[in-house]
Amino acid sequence: MKKKSFFRLTVIALAFWGLSSFQPESEWQPLLDQDLSQWDMYLSFKHTNDYNGEHPLDSTGNPVEPIGYSKNVNNVFSVSEENSEPILRISGEYYGCIFTKEDYRNYHLKLKVKWGNKKWEPRKDKLLDSGVLYHSRGECGVDYWRSWMLAQEFQIMEGHMGDYWAIANSAIDVRAFPQEGMMNSIAGHSQPFISLGGDSGRNAFCIRSADYESEKEEWTTLELICHEGQSLHIVNGHVVMVLKNSRFFTKEGSRALDSGRIQIQSEAAEVFFKDIRIRKIEKLPLNYAEYF
Repeated sequence: MKKKSFFRLTVIALAFWGLSSFQPESEWQPLLDQDLSQWDMYLSFKHTNDYNGEHPLDSTGNPVEPIGYSKNVNNVFSVSEENSEPILRISGEYYGCIFTKEDYRNYHLKLKVKWGNKKWEPRKDKLLDSGVLYHSRGECGVDYWRSWMLAQEFQIMEGHMGDYWAIANSAIDVRAFPQEGMMNSIAGHSQPFISLGGDSGRNAFCIRSADYESEKEEWTTLELICHEGQSLHIVNGHVVMVLKNSRFFTKEGSRALDSGRIQIQSEAAEVFFKDIRIRKIEKLPLNYAEYF
């Protein structure tokens, strides 16, 4: 009887553990619908090939006003339906973004992305480009391209799914091989953390550890896990970037950057998104916590 009781208790314990680690679909909150009801938008400019970070000027030398908030010029952001599923198209004609109306902290974000065919200046002869910007705060237009909020970037680019960029005056620590000379830092999960951006003295960019992007005509699944200033960039189930100590700089010094809105970039390239969903997490799953 003792052996049977022990066996039953073991089975119950294992069953309970399995149920507690199972993440039912109901826990996920869909972020995409036909009306983009959970998003706002911002459009800035049609940048040209000679753009150098300065405010764009018109033919008379006067500053060009950005398009601004909530103005979907030329339908840059549109939603269609495929097999009863909403599909977001971002034409890329103007630089800008859609961004969530809510702030998020400690979460797991999932989405699928696929490239279109259109490109606009200044990317006609360059790789297709977009990105997910997280922990976003403040006003749009504070970055080099005058189009986005202060944030951290999960790069979405042909051949560069999962790279990291610091947006505006953000900074972070990444497990990576340090840059040497003209070479960029490259993520390496067994490497020590190095600081990028801010006052680190290093470029605010790091290349993902490996290429796991799907073929161009297929959907690539991206996941972003954020918890207490730590983050993981995941492409088709593979961790490609391990980051921690997310922060930004003010006149008074550095401050934690561990929550905020989520932006999706319009960056001179046509791109499609679907199955965008998010769920809150209380801690990092064990299989991901080991990266830190």
